[in-house]
Amino acid sequence: MNRFSGLFAKSLFIVAFAAAQAHAAEPAQPAKPDPAKGATLFANGDSTRGIPACASCHGDGGNSTIAQNPKLASQHEAYLVKQLNDFKGPNRNNAVMTDYAKKLSDDEIRNVAAYLSAQPLKPGAAKNKDTVELGKKIYRAGIPEKGVPACAACHGPGGAGIPAQFPRIGAQHQEYMMVQLDNFSSKARNNGQMMVDITQRMSKAERDAVADYVAGLNAGIAK
Repeated sequence: MNRFSGLFAKSLFIVAFAAAQAHAAEPAQPAKPDPAKGATLFANGDSTRGIPACASCHGDGGNSTIAQNPKLASQHEAYLVKQLNDFKGPNRNNAVMTDYAKKLSDDEIRNVAAYLSAQPLKPGAAKNKDTVELGKKIYRAGIPEKGVPACAACHGPGGAGIPAQFPRIGAQHQEYMMVQLDNFSSKARNNGQMMVDITQRMSKAERDAVADYVAGLNAGIAK
């Protein structure tokens, strides 16, 4: 082998070795979510691991009929993944959900989220006619004198949210929303600094008014 051929062969080896190293350094891509598997886990749970059917609390297809438990149907997939992972950590503790979330694998979380995001959401309605106008005013225009921005700026005029950024809150149960806004204000829920800051500037009455108004926002929901 002449000197040129030897150098050429050596160069090819270096290039091939570098390419192999770069490929090996690439992080493994997560498996594509499987909504069918998510549907099975949501409907049936996994008794062998102490995971009950999610539907027992959150309703068929994620349409909870229990006011204290959130509706999950049509929620943004990325938001659901984040919340289930947050339940595993220190920023969103819940005696029930933290235990169950820790038993779910990353793939299972993505599967359930993919399933729920594709389910139709049942509409809701405001209940308190005495506060609906206050809730509407705050949702649409905020409370400028308190530095509270319009909720619609992030969650949309109809409460549909912005995928991967802000959750759908329209048609959510009043009772659940009231508790979550209170939890943000007290930092019992601390996985959203923006919400902590905003809710701490609001009175309890203002938070409750917004929660009730939001329940009646049904943008894009088939009736």
